[in-house]
Amino acid sequence: MSRGGAAGRGTAKPQDQGWAWMVLLAAVVLQALTLGFPCCIGVFFTDLQHEFQASNSETSWFPSIMVAVLHGGGPLCSLLVKRFGCRFAVMLGGLLSGLGMVSSSFCKSISQLYLTAGLITGLGSCFSFQAGVTVLGYYFVRWQTLANAVASTGVSLGFTLWPLLSQYLLDEMGWRNTFLIFGGILLNCCVCGAIMRPLGSLPQPPKPGEEPGSRAEDAQLSNGASPPHTALQQDSRRTKCFQVLQKYLAFDIFCQNKGYQIYTIGVTWMMMGFALPHVYLVPYAIHNGVEERRAALLISVIGFINIFIRPCTGLLSGHRVFTGRRIYLFSLAVLLCGLSNFICVISAEFSVLIFYCVILSIAMSGVGALTFQVLMDVVEMDRFSSALGLFTILESITLLLGPPLTGLLVDITSDFRYVFYTSSFFLISAALFMGVSFCALEKKNKLREASKVPLNNPSRYQYSETPSDPQAESQPPPAVVYITSI
Repeated sequence: MSRGGAAGRGTAKPQDQGWAWMVLLAAVVLQALTLGFPCCIGVFFTDLQHEFQASNSETSWFPSIMVAVLHGGGPLCSLLVKRFGCRFAVMLGGLLSGLGMVSSSFCKSISQLYLTAGLITGLGSCFSFQAGVTVLGYYFVRWQTLANAVASTGVSLGFTLWPLLSQYLLDEMGWRNTFLIFGGILLNCCVCGAIMRPLGSLPQPPKPGEEPGSRAEDAQLSNGASPPHTALQQDSRRTKCFQVLQKYLAFDIFCQNKGYQIYTIGVTWMMMGFALPHVYLVPYAIHNGVEERRAALLISVIGFINIFIRPCTGLLSGHRVFTGRRIYLFSLAVLLCGLSNFICVISAEFSVLIFYCVILSIAMSGVGALTFQVLMDVVEMDRFSSALGLFTILESITLLLGPPLTGLLVDITSDFRYVFYTSSFFLISAALFMGVSFCALEKKNKLREASKVPLNNPSRYQYSETPSDPQAESQPPPAVVYITSI
């Protein structure tokens, strides 16, 4: 106990001060490099179509795979973080991202891009991004909401700079050389990972229920010896496999925590339409006669406005007035995203599209600043990494399917307006589902309290936020996630 206490006191020092702000700066750059990068793919959409003679649906699989793997690799990232630490996960992600884009510059078919830029770069971005998000929950306690909002401005920076850089490089040297340069840029994730030094390490005690001879049995197995009671050991392995899946995919939280269940389903449904404007806005503008440089500027306008709005959204949502109501702010932002898409349907003139980008950017600021903060509100922090893994792998399924299916609809109808109709349907329905469901859940919890029906663990079975106890804030976060070997 004394060792744990000493280590705990050691890990409390960096919180909300000192090196924590350097980690936050690294997280901003990481999100600009990883989450901001897929937004520029629309700039290459037309060129890739012509290069590989591909349809809208076939071409859209490339960014869809990248974004889906970026979000869906969460469980594997959780394993890396728990075993090797955040620094290792971020740096490995940077290497994979760079390798994927360098390989993409030599691709001879669109299917090869699915593997290199889609799978390899997407997986590398996943490791860097999700490890960077998780570490903020341990470096910041009092200023956690602000830290998440500030970190999310990195996405805005990426949205602003990546399309402009992409269009410039594309005009100057073509898409192959541009992808080669992108590989070098993404290697900077390794620098960000080097900044995220471990908070400390603790000796790992034997797991509960582990028998003294189990380690010897493992050693015997590794040496190729055949232990007795093979059937019993196979059952034990199945049990351990189930426990690992439950630990890293948080199925137990999904089944027991109604708030997490509603939020995960709502965001998963939302993602079916959330990425559509990012993929198709530039092709839509070019299709309607907008110059390529001006079309690429549209994405940059979204990112530029996000830079200023996201921190304000984070500060606003962190105010005591919104304690227990962040999910409603999030639902309102999703609803505004869905409604804004109807502006594109009215007209495809450049001035109208600029106005659309302004409204969409304001709404996206709320979504981006609150997505992970609401998740931290509905689950315990010591299970956040696992909850994030299941959360992202479910939403990755809809992120993967949304753009290609919508692209198929565009190929059939030759009308890009269906992109925005589809996006609005999923966003509006998801916003209404989350808002109404959490409202009903809150009323149900109030009725339980009024009838004095006790809950075994209220923090796990209901959505609630209470003002933090200053003494609790000074305590160190659970050390189990960030026990590192580095």
